[in-house]
Amino acid sequence: MTSGPAVVLLRIAPLAVLLVLWEIAALSGAWPRQVLVPLEQVGATLVALATSGELERHLLASLYRLANGFVAGSLFGIAIGTAMALSRGVHRLLWPTFTCVRQVPVIAFIPLLILFFDVEDSFKIVIVAMASFFPSALATHDAVRDIPESHREVARLYRMPLLPFLRRLILPATVPQVLTGLRLGLTRGWLSLVAAELLAADSGLGQMMEMGRQLFQIDVVLSGVFVAGLVGFLLDGSMVRLERRLTRWKGA
Repeated sequence: MTSGPAVVLLRIAPLAVLLVLWEIAALSGAWPRQVLVPLEQVGATLVALATSGELERHLLASLYRLANGFVAGSLFGIAIGTAMALSRGVHRLLWPTFTCVRQVPVIAFIPLLILFFDVEDSFKIVIVAMASFFPSALATHDAVRDIPESHREVARLYRMPLLPFLRRLILPATVPQVLTGLRLGLTRGWLSLVAAELLAADSGLGQMMEMGRQLFQIDVVLSGVFVAGLVGFLLDGSMVRLERRLTRWKGA
């Protein structure tokens, strides 16, 4: 059986190779240092941004928007997904529009949302909520629809009230798929937020990278890219651990 350290080394090997190739290319002189920044310069810039508090300010602004948008979009998505799965009337009413709108990239709505919400926090929160809504709603809809009809018939036979019906039947049967939808929604929300901040924001990781681009400070841009990737990795890992903990009963 492969030991723990060996597994870790295998997982980080592709990233290590990429960084080594990056450093070789940067030191080769084939591209100007202002374009292909050496790793040590990016590291020094990242440390400087963290020490000055600028990185913390931008990161906290982004996480605040992500948390608010993700919670709002996910809760609304779970509610709409459940309603469409349980009610044929709601499904016929909402499904065509839902299917059509979810095919459109969320960032395509940015110009329209700016007109309604300006470039304040509410605009970015709505972007995250929209990005989180569709995966959560679709996963919940499919999970509820996959519940055997016989189980629903038993609930109807015993005239189970709505809240016990949702808590005792719907919730246990849909947790794995819903968590997968939440995980996907969180990832899409984070990506959409950074993209929105790149286009229109006065703070956040995306705005920090955009300001670095305008000033041709590629080391600042790459520092933002590194932090955005690290945050996305940690968020996804947290959702995976949560999913394993909440679905531990399936393997019992």
